Amino acid sequence: MTSITATRENKVPSPFMPHTRRLLILLLCLLSSFAGVGPSLALSPVSIGREDVAIDLLPAVDLHPNRGANFQVSTVPGNDGIVRRIEVESSSANPSGNWAVFALANNTDGQIDRLVVAPHFRLSRSGLIWPDLGAQRIAAITPSEGFALDRQDSPEADVFLVTLDPGTIITFVAELSSDRLPEIRLWEPNAYKDTINAFTLYRGIVLGIAGLLAVFLTILFVVKGSPMFPATAALAWAVLAYICIDFDFWQKLVPIVPGEERIWRAGTEVALAFSLVVFLYAYLNLNRWHGILSAFTALWLTGLGGLGVLAAFDPPMASGIARMSLAATAGIGFLLILSLSVVRYDRAIMLIPTWILILFWLAAGWLTVTGRIDNDIIQPALGGGLVLIVLLIGFTVMQHAFAGGTFGSGLLSDMERRSLALAGTGDAIWDWDVARDRIFAGSDADSLLGMPVGAMNGPARDWLPILHPDDRDRFKVTLDTILEHRRGRISQDFRVRSDDGHYHWMSLRARPVLGSNGEVVRCVGTLKDVTERKKAEERLLHDALHDQLTGLPNRELFIDRLDSIAALAATRPDVRPTLFVIDIDRFKQVNDDFGIATGDTILLTVGRRLKRVLKPQDSLARLSGDQFGLILMSESEVGAVGAFAETLRDVVRAPIAFGERDIILTASVGLTAWTEGAGADEVLREAELATYQAKRLGGDRIEPFRPSFKTHASGRVELESDLRRAFGRNELTLAFQPIVKLATGEIVGFEALMRWQHAKRGPVSPAEFIPIAENTGLIVQLGQFALDEAVRRLSDWQKLPGQSKLFCSVNISSRQLIRQDLVNDVRQILKRYGIAPETLKLELTESLVMDNPERSAKLLDNLKQMGVGLSLDDFGTGYSSLSYLMRFPFDTLKIDQSFLRGDAQPQRPIIVQSIVTMAHQLGLAVVAEGVDNELDAGRLRQLNCEYAQSYMFSPPLTAEEARRRLQDRTTKKAS
Repeated sequence: MTSITATRENKVPSPFMPHTRRLLILLLCLLSSFAGVGPSLALSPVSIGREDVAIDLLPAVDLHPNRGANFQVSTVPGNDGIVRRIEVESSSANPSGNWAVFALANNTDGQIDRLVVAPHFRLSRSGLIWPDLGAQRIAAITPSEGFALDRQDSPEADVFLVTLDPGTIITFVAELSSDRLPEIRLWEPNAYKDTINAFTLYRGIVLGIAGLLAVFLTILFVVKGSPMFPATAALAWAVLAYICIDFDFWQKLVPIVPGEERIWRAGTEVALAFSLVVFLYAYLNLNRWHGILSAFTALWLTGLGGLGVLAAFDPPMASGIARMSLAATAGIGFLLILSLSVVRYDRAIMLIPTWILILFWLAAGWLTVTGRIDNDIIQPALGGGLVLIVLLIGFTVMQHAFAGGTFGSGLLSDMERRSLALAGTGDAIWDWDVARDRIFAGSDADSLLGMPVGAMNGPARDWLPILHPDDRDRFKVTLDTILEHRRGRISQDFRVRSDDGHYHWMSLRARPVLGSNGEVVRCVGTLKDVTERKKAEERLLHDALHDQLTGLPNRELFIDRLDSIAALAATRPDVRPTLFVIDIDRFKQVNDDFGIATGDTILLTVGRRLKRVLKPQDSLARLSGDQFGLILMSESEVGAVGAFAETLRDVVRAPIAFGERDIILTASVGLTAWTEGAGADEVLREAELATYQAKRLGGDRIEPFRPSFKTHASGRVELESDLRRAFGRNELTLAFQPIVKLATGEIVGFEALMRWQHAKRGPVSPAEFIPIAENTGLIVQLGQFALDEAVRRLSDWQKLPGQSKLFCSVNISSRQLIRQDLVNDVRQILKRYGIAPETLKLELTESLVMDNPERSAKLLDNLKQMGVGLSLDDFGTGYSSLSYLMRFPFDTLKIDQSFLRGDAQPQRPIIVQSIVTMAHQLGLAVVAEGVDNELDAGRLRQLNCEYAQSYMFSPPLTAEEARRRLQDRTTKKAS
């Protein structure tokens, strides 16, 4: 029971009343401050009129925390000017010791009824960390006159009815149940009722939509088995629980003991944060490829689960962490969605609008809890926004739910899964009913298109006539073995004759099915046409062991045959073969004079001529560019071997008709007889040393091997060793030949050329050390050095003013082209030096590309996708096929210098014009090599040829000279 003790403070005669009253009020204020009553005289009464509907009392309220169970305060002076001091005793069993004081004045001539309303929970200004989650605010309100105010029934606020007589000023002392009073208002009763009813209608609509969404998404989860549907349903239920608490509907479903509403509110916020993480993880399928994200999500969810337990003990802490988790989930999720959208992941793209709405909702929530937005509409609006977010998410997942075929993503039976898997492979069904001896082979696909299906469906013996003769016995033995052993699998490739008479390779994969007596009752499996795969394997095998130009065995197959002959010679004394190495003299000059295409034709002709003089037991191979190897088994007598060697020389010297002239070649022939115990590599090396000796003596001669030749080879070995050490000694450098723009003469790029400055021998010609590098495998290391050094220099030059578009061309060798990691090497170098990919151009020749066109096409496509420029070097000297030119993604074409030299032949300018016109029509830039004079340069300008490169414009420069040339050019432009 609240008790009040009131004492009249003062009454003076009327003549001195105003001055005396001011003096007494001042003295009482001082005494009250010393007595600990508080600065109550600073309180101003709130004037109330009949037209006032709602008044915010919070600015006029004085708060007095920690004052104990008894509270004394001085009242506001009444109309009679008397200030009273009242003492209020707490009526609560466990008083908080917090009090609030305010005063009301009725300045009208009639009685006024008003409601004092203090909401239990208010989202605005609730705080982000350790937020205010709501509680009972006012235990009782005691006026300075009369009895304590009557409490009105309200589940979501403390409501007290106040009646003010005309012309009265009353001070009210409110006993607070908590240490916070976020809001207190004075409402006109009917207006407050209308406001509550209006919000009740809105809340009912939002709750109904949220409930329907939760139920619908739960039903969708039952129908569909994808993990994103239960995750979406869980999010919908969490949102429904949150707005039930926020709209004070939860207590109608679950009785809440006073003080527990904070636990429920914190629990729903934790559930909201938990379900949002689960939805994001399940919807984006992060468990499929992202193991680290899965582990991180598991840790995050574990922490949120622990947060749910913490909500029962410290609700404000749990709620604050949950709110920060929501913000972190929204930010991290937005980054994930953007990164997955870049790679065109459809789920991420579809989630972008919803996630943007979530970010806006969180921004509005942050502005609300920090007090930047403070009105009665924002809290219900945020609840409606949550429902809108779930509605958009529901629409998004429904698109996945009703997309796809009959099976969708629901549960499949084992039989349906197997049927779908078989249909997906496109293989034909092969079923052999052993008891009836009937084979069924068929499919809805085109696996057996062109096959004699009629002969394939019937008894097993009907397969024998359509099988290749070499495969019949093996097919019969396989089936008989399965029947005999009653276990195992059939995994066999065989050839079947098609309707047009050609044989197709078929792959049979089957297994036996045993009956109740343990015998095989049928064999069931799949049948697939693998003809293309077999042809590809044969092509790969042939290409790996044969030369692409001549079709002859290559060096690897030749050495393998030598190993076989060595094993045979070790057991048979009558087998004494002779090994020849034939090297065409000055063949490089032929390429320079007539072009690489003519050179390839000549090599093909020489290969065919050599092959015609052999007998079946002899072997011929192309060892390198212009070098052939020959194993002579048909002759063993010294005289016959010598005569055969002369025949070889004559074959090479026979004139080759080319246009209106004959080309006469000579050869250096080295030979060695087989010695007991010699290996293939040793014998081949002896023949090569004899050939090198023949070339040193002028060529066009035959030299048998002598042991003294090994001393002459030491120079080549020494050069090879020096080349290996040249990397560590910094003897290798690059020279850069400028590429100019014909229209202006301006340097727009460079071609990187390898140079070796030997410590003792001085400059070593590339024609001398490049073949050694190719034979020893050092060409790969040379290529990597050239690529890295060229890009490093280019990166430095591009930093000069006006040189950001400067490019550099680097030649690629055959060894580099066939390596698996060329693309990765280029990618890493571009990343290391930070240049634009299009400013690096890789140069390849036609013959180099056509050594392995399938692999070259794939590799060049990968390089083109990176943005690297691709230049076709020496065009017109190799295959020069338009089909190949259109097949490979080149962007630049370099015209070989042989087309620009020798104006005596009138066809050459016409060919150059045709090449330039064709290149432009294909969208290719053109670089002309070997421009000797201004006349040729003028012709090329008339043809709109973009670039030129030759000694006429500039010889190859060192890196420092190239930089000075670029700086001088920049200085001239500036001046």
